[in-house]
Amino acid sequence: MTFESLGLAPALLRALSEQGYATPTPVQAAAIPLVLGGHDLMAGAQTGTGKTAAFALPLLQKLGVDQVLQNSKQPRKPRALILTPTRELAAQVHDNLRAYGKHLRVHTAAVFGGVGMGGQIQTLRRSLDIIVATPGRLIDHMDRRNVDLSCIDTLVLDEADRMLDMGFLPPIRRIMKSLPQKRQTLMFSASLSREIEALTHQFQQSPKMVEIGRRANPVEAVTQLV
Repeated sequence: MTFESLGLAPALLRALSEQGYATPTPVQAAAIPLVLGGHDLMAGAQTGTGKTAAFALPLLQKLGVDQVLQNSKQPRKPRALILTPTRELAAQVHDNLRAYGKHLRVHTAAVFGGVGMGGQIQTLRRSLDIIVATPGRLIDHMDRRNVDLSCIDTLVLDEADRMLDMGFLPPIRRIMKSLPQKRQTLMFSASLSREIEALTHQFQQSPKMVEIGRRANPVEAVTQLV
């Protein structure tokens, strides 16, 4: 199987080739067509299997194609929100989105704590397509009316198991109340515990399930140090 066979746009294929990616991983091959098809998704896969690209590529595909069709110079409101448990992961996902979407007119922003809000406020006031955020800092911006989430049509919970472990369920619920009810919700996790599976009933509509590899274990290619 190739990325081209998954129906990705030439601009994305070009970026992937420049990154040295030729063949999708199992989670990417299983998830990308489902996300492109508009389904809610619950995906469980080990650390190091390429989960970020499994949601980033179809998101960029959808938003990039829409920008070409609209060909509008009007300011754009964000349409996709990606929640991550840590600022390090938010920055990593943001960097991946920029790398994969380098040949598309898709604008992204990263919002997380530990840094000043001034630069983030300036970024949030511009035309945006995707926001990558940690829950706490996003709520800070929501309380200050710095961000408009009224047009979000895709929500991604990345590392959902870690967000539960870190106690982020209450802020996630609060954020979800501010989003349109009609949306696509994608959840990615290293494990599919009972708690994670229970979230699908709260946050998703008839989700498709993808599980790759053994639960909760990183792939053998990942070196772990303590």
